Amino acid sequence: MPKDEKPPIPAGWIGGFVESNTRFTESPPDLGSLEMLENMANIDLLERKQAIRWPEFSWESEPGAKDPKRCFQMFAPDISRVGYTNQGRVYSIICPQQGIESPSLGSINVEITVTGQRGWVDENTRELACDMTVVAKIWFGPGCHEKPAVKFLWKMLDDLGHDFPISKDKAVTVSTHKPGDPSTPIFRLAAGETTRFDVPEFARHKPEAWSVGNIEVEIGAIEPTHETAVDDFNQLFLDIGNMSTGNMLKEGNVLTWNVWFNHPEHVDQDEWNKHAEKWRKSIDTSHTSPARHRTPARFHDGTAFHAVEDLVYVEFSKIYEFIRQQMSARQRLFRALKSVARSLHLLPKRSRPASEGSVTAERRRGLADSPRRRHRTRGRGDVVRSQFIFEVVSCGGGLIGGILGSSAQAQAEVRPVRCR
Repeated sequence: MPKDEKPPIPAGWIGGFVESNTRFTESPPDLGSLEMLENMANIDLLERKQAIRWPEFSWESEPGAKDPKRCFQMFAPDISRVGYTNQGRVYSIICPQQGIESPSLGSINVEITVTGQRGWVDENTRELACDMTVVAKIWFGPGCHEKPAVKFLWKMLDDLGHDFPISKDKAVTVSTHKPGDPSTPIFRLAAGETTRFDVPEFARHKPEAWSVGNIEVEIGAIEPTHETAVDDFNQLFLDIGNMSTGNMLKEGNVLTWNVWFNHPEHVDQDEWNKHAEKWRKSIDTSHTSPARHRTPARFHDGTAFHAVEDLVYVEFSKIYEFIRQQMSARQRLFRALKSVARSLHLLPKRSRPASEGSVTAERRRGLADSPRRRHRTRGRGDVVRSQFIFEVVSCGGGLIGGILGSSAQAQAEVRPVRCR
């Protein structure tokens, strides 16, 4: 088959759904008469699909700047797809995932998760119109537990009784909405390429693709858990991800992507469910898909995007600040609990009066000032606190060494953690 010739429409196509309501073909199409459906609730109705072979994303790496330095990157291909009936009603849309590599936290997964959809496909005209609601989800990829920073943060959050975003069902969730309208979570998958900006040729696939659509969505805030430690960590996690990607999921940034479709195919419903389950959990650490690799992020002229200079040090400073804040909060809690314990006579009094034959109160205070004496006179609660601080310092050493490597010069530039 010649390169520019498109494959024929597979047998079974009936069409007609787009003509069932005159509002569907208005400009822009009005889909308000259709109910927003759960994305995986009607897989048994799917008969046809179009795979999104080339999901070409774009965003401003420096939003708000005079030169926002727009990035272009193809996410992992052959994951996304649109599923519909022989008549052309859409019942499911699977969106792509992408892998991010953080020097301190390892592999991070990013997924645009569809929560609701409605729409139509017309194979005769090679057009479509869909409304969608999505959230962005980020979570740790495979092998994250091997990173010293993750081990330490994991232990801290586990000690505090909180979950860690180790899988998609525990992921950090970032809200999205129609660009410029935070009150409208529904946005459009429209036919054709975006006209918002000029797209470089390396991000276009007109000769190979069956058809093309485009999506624009504004990034909102992280959905709160109403637990301060978890919300603080989730913001740290997102900030580190944004430093690696050039603010792709920064609140207020607009994420745009052209979705270049492969030719229509018949749907195997069992395969559709397995495909969704396979990528529901994770993309692998090399950021690959079933068939091909994703591309690196590039600017319009083709030069590669690079994360902020000295990214490892910037990440470490954010991790250190999070640890410092959590330790301060834990120490305040410890002091409060200790005060309550004393009021209930669960701990010994602060001091004992000097008695005949014993050292004087002044001498006792002098001995208490020495580290050796303080160690011998601590109560049980102080031992618990000391053990916590010991773990922080011990793990912190591994954290610093693991992030910065074996370079003595690099480690010497990092100030040690001091616990008070």
